[in-house]
Amino acid sequence: MTTSEDLNDSKAGLSRRSLLGRGATTGLGIVLVGSVDTLFGAGPAAAQDGRGDGRGKGRDGEVGYGPLVPDPKGILALPAGFTYTIIAETGVTVMEDGSKTPADPDGSASFPLRRGGAVLVTNHEVGGDEENPVPPLEGLTYDPAAGGGTTNIEVDRDGKRVREYVSLAGTHNNCAGGVTPWNTWLTCEETEAVEGDEGSYGPLTKRHGYVFEVDPYDQDDNRDPKPIKALGRYAHEAVVVDPRTEQLYLTEDASGPYGLLYRWTPPREFRLGRGALKELGDTDGVLEAMQAHDRQGQLVRDLSVAQEIGTRYSLKWAAVEDRDATTTPTREQFADDQITRSQKLEGMWWGDGGAYFTASFARTPEDDPEEASAASHDGQVWFLDARKQTIELTLLFAYTPTDQDGDPDGPDNITVSPFGGVMIAEDGEGAQHLVGATDDGEAFFFARNETEAQSEFTGPNFSPDRRILFANIQGDGSSPEEGEEGTDEGADPATPGYVFAITGPFRHHR
Repeated sequence: MTTSEDLNDSKAGLSRRSLLGRGATTGLGIVLVGSVDTLFGAGPAAAQDGRGDGRGKGRDGEVGYGPLVPDPKGILALPAGFTYTIIAETGVTVMEDGSKTPADPDGSASFPLRRGGAVLVTNHEVGGDEENPVPPLEGLTYDPAAGGGTTNIEVDRDGKRVREYVSLAGTHNNCAGGVTPWNTWLTCEETEAVEGDEGSYGPLTKRHGYVFEVDPYDQDDNRDPKPIKALGRYAHEAVVVDPRTEQLYLTEDASGPYGLLYRWTPPREFRLGRGALKELGDTDGVLEAMQAHDRQGQLVRDLSVAQEIGTRYSLKWAAVEDRDATTTPTREQFADDQITRSQKLEGMWWGDGGAYFTASFARTPEDDPEEASAASHDGQVWFLDARKQTIELTLLFAYTPTDQDGDPDGPDNITVSPFGGVMIAEDGEGAQHLVGATDDGEAFFFARNETEAQSEFTGPNFSPDRRILFANIQGDGSSPEEGEEGTDEGADPATPGYVFAITGPFRHHR
């Protein structure tokens, strides 16, 4: 529970971390103060009638960029003054090897080019028989039976497509990942698949569930891909690097039991940098799992119990004995009274001396008989303070089962915005949005998926020059079943996959 002393401490600094979740009144179903009945921003009426217009009102007037304007093309609704360019489309745009853009674009990040523009590294969360898997190109493939991987897309200063090519192939279910201080991308396999499990091109030939490093600039560095086994084998979601200590923090999206948050500490004399992770031995460094403790020193077994903004836990860490999960998954190597778990740990992004990370949702057995969390919510955003070794709840998405369009739910990928606050990709029920939150913790809708399939948003990140927001809609490019129309009642709509460059009058939010 937040005390007045906690609030005074949190307001002492005016960083993004201390401001996120500070205040406000009502709207968008995200709780900032008080109980889960508290709303802020656009007001209860807008939250309940499903308008989702992005206009939330705060102390300084309008929050966000105004109402979302319907797209006549039926793809992406944005505020007035903003436009999008499709820089890649699953099964449509053509890469340099002659194959089509792969399915299921997910986590991504952009890196500066010397001549201007950027190169966007994009994960492809392909884990089965999806149409348009990543082609298993010679020299770039880890397991020829797996259809996941990454592509690199170069764009000019205005976000227009220049070229696209495969940078990693033969991995499985590449979900999120993270940027390194030395300008590479760490792509994470969200899987525990082993040899013989079904892949995109037949039975898998290798074990999966690892992190791989991708160079956005040099294809030679991407050849002969090697998993970074020191970081463990489990259902990886996202990863960040602490540039001060060179420790890595990683999230796990798993169930039965729920996943963990991990920390990897490098060997004493080891120095991270370009190519260094590939030189690690399989058991180098120390991999540990998070133990969160409340003010009374009691272990918090389930992060869902945090229902107040400002809730803060101190951290300890427990060593993972068998990080390659030879016989037992890493999360199952701990009893429930030894570790902190969370349903649906998802995206993570470094900023303000720590890591913002999301828990997508939680449900009690009373709310959903198939779930087993201690409390229900529609999403949490936490801040992990790397120096203080604490985590603090900065945003809480209220559990609103009757409103799936007007209230955001299911926060997934997240990025820290250069204009203040964060930008979150929604992966929940009903209408799918990009949701912004200001430094003051006030939320607004920035974009809405208007395709019939209503697939999730993924991979938001800003270009190095801050002029472009890149984001994806996940899909495999499949069409409705033969003889069906996507608009017919009962027919499955097509599931297009898009990579967007969004430009417009971005401004700082206070």
